[in-house]
Amino acid sequence: MPKFVPLTTFKEYTTEEMKQRARSFSADIRRRRTVRHFSNRPVDQEIIEESILAAMSAPSGANLQPWHFVVVSDPEVKRQIRVAAEAEEREFYNGRAPQEWLDALAPLGTDEEKPFLETAPYLIAVFVQKNGILPDGRIVKHYYPTESVGIATGILITAIHNAGLASLTHTPSPMGFLNEILKRPNNEKPFLLLVVGYPSDDAVVPDIEKKSLNEACSFI
Repeated sequence: MPKFVPLTTFKEYTTEEMKQRARSFSADIRRRRTVRHFSNRPVDQEIIEESILAAMSAPSGANLQPWHFVVVSDPEVKRQIRVAAEAEEREFYNGRAPQEWLDALAPLGTDEEKPFLETAPYLIAVFVQKNGILPDGRIVKHYYPTESVGIATGILITAIHNAGLASLTHTPSPMGFLNEILKRPNNEKPFLLLVVGYPSDDAVVPDIEKKSLNEACSFI
């Protein structure tokens, strides 16, 4: 039989308080920018831990929590990841990617060189578990694992921003090398690499805009 407990964590606000909180959060999160120029300035590990705890609060299919986060700060491991990622990226930019995709990326100024994978103090490799393995070796199917990990990753990016750090979502394809380098089991598949740290003093970002509310949202 399912077990239930009283909901004690919900906090209600007045309508005016809710509107103010919504405006304040919206204004702050819209300051967030994807950064590709990182400083090697150290970051306290507790900030990363608390951000991952926030991500782990995400809803998931049947509450099976199909994620695993690997936090990488070791310079040699970061170096291995950069070498493997750039090898995949060279193939992508020099033949694997269709021209339409390259044209779409052009305004962002990206290429196969990924120095941020070594410069930033932390890389967080996010893995999605297609199934779980019980202590006795039995396999348990996970439901909606990709959607669940996507939600958790969104919370992680938001938590990193809220703490005062910058991040970059990096998804070289394929990313199977992460299983080998980070010694993750076969039931886990790399979802993305989140690069985390302070932006460099000379950091620049593309001059781009987000869609307006009317373009991206319909009220019926």
